[in-house]
This record gives sequence, C-alpha cells and structure tokens, in this order.
Amino acid sequence: MSLLRTFIAVELPIEIRQAACTATSKLRKEIGELVRWVPLENMHLTLKFLGDVAPSNMDMLSQMLHAETGLFNCFDLCLNGLGSFPSPKRPRVIYIGIQAPAALESLRRGIESASRRLGYESEERGFSPHLTLGRVKQNVTATEQQVIRRALEQTKIDSLGTARVDSVQLFKSDLKPTGSVYTQLYSAKLKK
Repeated sequence: MSLLRTFIAVELPIEIRQAACTATSKLRKEIGELVRWVPLENMHLTLKFLGDVAPSNMDMLSQMLHAETGLFNCFDLCLNGLGSFPSPKRPRVIYIGIQAPAALESLRRGIESASRRLGYESEERGFSPHLTLGRVKQNVTATEQQVIRRALEQTKIDSLGTARVDSVQLFKSDLKPTGSVYTQLYSAKLKK
C-alpha cells in the first residue's frame, strides 16, 4: 500500500489566480530562470500539510474536515501585495499576501487541532496566509539573489480582488520530474 502525500487547502477562484499571474508577468520575465514558478492550476492557500498518509485514513480525514468546516460561515479573503519569505533581503518564497477575517485563523486552528488528535504533527511556524507564486532555486549566487531582491522591490501589486471561501479541500500531491501534480480528494463546504 503506497502512502499519499496530502495537504488541506483553500482552492482560490481561477480569476484570482490568473490576476496573480498577470500582475507578476513582468517580474516573471525579469527573474524567470532563477525561480521555480508555481503553475496556475497549483496555486492555493495551504491550511495544513499532512505529509504521507495511508489511503485507509482518507475517510477519517474527510469526516474531520467536514466536521470542522461545518462550524464556520463562508467568508471573503482579499489578495494584495507582493512579499517574500523568510525576508525581503533573502527571498526563498515569493508570494501574494492574503488579508482575511479572524474566521480563517479560527478555521485553520480547528483543522490543526483536529489533525493533531488524529496523530498528525503540529506546524511549528506561525500561520501567515499567502498565495505562493514561486520558490527561488537552491543554487542561486549572491549576485542573482540581489537581482531577485531588486526586481521584487520594483514590483508593486495592489489589490487582486476578493475571493469567497465556501469550502476547504483535501489534496494529494504527486511529485513528478516536471513538478507536483495536485489532485483533489475531498471538498468540505462551510455553512452558508
């Protein structure tokens, strides 16, 4: 029995993901080969990375997700601003910021807590909602790092719009030579 590499996320509307790609098209051209860009179809807001999960645990995870999402009403997220982790001086991950109501953090904490009760490890880092656009390649030189930093500083992104969160998805991730392929395994609706 092979394990499934899984995570829980909010799938954002295609219009928002397209707006993110359009708003960063000049940046992508400037620093293109130095970054592994996330394909449009893979962009999402991660709530919990579960790691390797036995297929026999999928029903239990789906039930947990259904129970947690059923406690929350739908809410809106606003996407704006370009950023990088861990810092603007040493970017490793390039992202679009997400401003969300307290309901998002409460939902994430509920999923984290329920996952822990099922035996999955807790996330040590604080939660910072974002839409990952790309990851800086491991082998970039100090000069290339500066090129990336300057390009990020010169790129301004205002609001990309608002996204309605009405469900949360459980995905599996298959690592391929061409990149990750995500497949939705389950979708749990929030209350209307």
